[in-house]
Amino acid sequence: MTAMSTSMSTDHPHLQPELFRPALQYPSHPYAEMLTRTAERYPEQEAILFKDVNLTYRELDALANAFANALLDLGIGKGQRVCLFMANRSEYLISWFAITRIGAVASPMNPSYREREVAYQLSNSEAVALVVQQELLPLVQSVRAETPALEHVVVVGSNPHAPQTFPPSFSYLVRTYPPTPRGLEAGWEDLIALPYSSGTTGLPKGVMLSHKNLVCNAYQSVATARITFQDRLLVFVPLYHIYGIMLMGLAAMTGATIVLMERFDADKCLQLIQEQRITILYSVPQVLAVLNDWPRLHDYDLHTVRFTQCGAAPVPPALARRFEELTHIPVMTSYGLTEASPGTHSNPVYDPQLMKVETIGLPIHDTRQKIVDIETGQIELGVGGEGELIVQGPQVMQGYWKAPEATAEALRDGWLYTGDIGWRDEEGYVTITDRKKELIKYKGFSVAPAQLEALLLEHVAVADVAIIAKPNEEAGEVPKAFVVLRSGYEDLSEDELLVWVNGQIAGYKQVREIEFIDAVPRNPSGKILRRVLKEQEWRKMGL
Repeated sequence: MTAMSTSMSTDHPHLQPELFRPALQYPSHPYAEMLTRTAERYPEQEAILFKDVNLTYRELDALANAFANALLDLGIGKGQRVCLFMANRSEYLISWFAITRIGAVASPMNPSYREREVAYQLSNSEAVALVVQQELLPLVQSVRAETPALEHVVVVGSNPHAPQTFPPSFSYLVRTYPPTPRGLEAGWEDLIALPYSSGTTGLPKGVMLSHKNLVCNAYQSVATARITFQDRLLVFVPLYHIYGIMLMGLAAMTGATIVLMERFDADKCLQLIQEQRITILYSVPQVLAVLNDWPRLHDYDLHTVRFTQCGAAPVPPALARRFEELTHIPVMTSYGLTEASPGTHSNPVYDPQLMKVETIGLPIHDTRQKIVDIETGQIELGVGGEGELIVQGPQVMQGYWKAPEATAEALRDGWLYTGDIGWRDEEGYVTITDRKKELIKYKGFSVAPAQLEALLLEHVAVADVAIIAKPNEEAGEVPKAFVVLRSGYEDLSEDELLVWVNGQIAGYKQVREIEFIDAVPRNPSGKILRRVLKEQEWRKMGL
């Protein structure tokens, strides 16, 4: 792999990304081959540390082989979808690599999903199998009648020494099946992952990612951030999120160690950085905000951290600068989306003269960018022109699952239309200013207003509704609903309606506030004028 140069700075006032992010050579092997090769090269290197679990790459490879053999014996084969429904834990990585090793397609699910969301993804993906955390099994059992394609359920977290049970336990299967590979090969263009991404239509869409997409983005990410087998990565971002999927791949490729947390906890995070000598911290803006104000921040030794990569949501420049001032850890602001596996842009963290934290950085290796006009998407804009960011590269998805119209809208002439609005400077750095799509970014997670609106309209008392993103210091944005009540239901309270709607959806999607209004502002064609409601809200907040 070609190394990046760090010598380009003021000598190149019109810096071109290809000068220090040259083209890479990508091996055309299946995704799981990265783990196989790393296990051969660094067999005793620590792969995963999670609570009291410590697995080497040799052990991770063997466990993935054993579970892969179990899945094959269940009759699961190439191209079939297997959903993963659990929180961060070591079994997640084992399951992920096992599924990808047999040519099946992994479809991660958010463990905070409720019944209707579980039923939707299992049904829409036509999943034949599910690997589920024991605590979440009742949710799955309650929707089995709505998921006719689902044939097999494997339970994680049951007694590891228990005999065979039904549904079968993960621990029994990996203990029973041989840790030897069967030599099943997947193709470079074959589908490997089907994560679901929220869309403006409201219902999440499956994003079709191939072996090529994920392998190439792993190589791109490693080259951009210069990750090696000596790195120790602290990972608390969810493994079901595309961010977490990226981290599993780059660790498997390099032999870096993943120190895994089930969820973020400030003191535990700082303790692990110190005790495990973490070299790279993967974060989101809300975590930086918490750490900036954490009273015990300076009680810990953080000197081993080379940088923190921050993404999943826009990073306020002042937040990044304050974190660096407090910790002396550079913040590598970056950008990506599920449809690009996910990475497309990042700042060159190794040269302070090239860092522009107010931007998402430059395109990563083998990634092209354009800013095009919002109206037609056909006219490329020059320096400073504000339009839609579109990208092209080997990491761009194959399309949306069973959604040809949405695919045609997002992929045009080989370019991925991101739906994000921004502008580029003379050196190619991009600043994101808005979202063409209406998605609400809650702690880095996408929430579709249309989905919440459709749900609220199911309530007998709701005549009309509009959802907007309300600025929130802790979460970034939260959903606020403006509701028009039907005649005769004027006694319905905000709290009653909040309890009703939030009881049916995942925590990160929940409506945080309801305001009753006389009419939802709409244009002549009936489209909600969210900008009107946002401006009203901002004025109330003094923004």
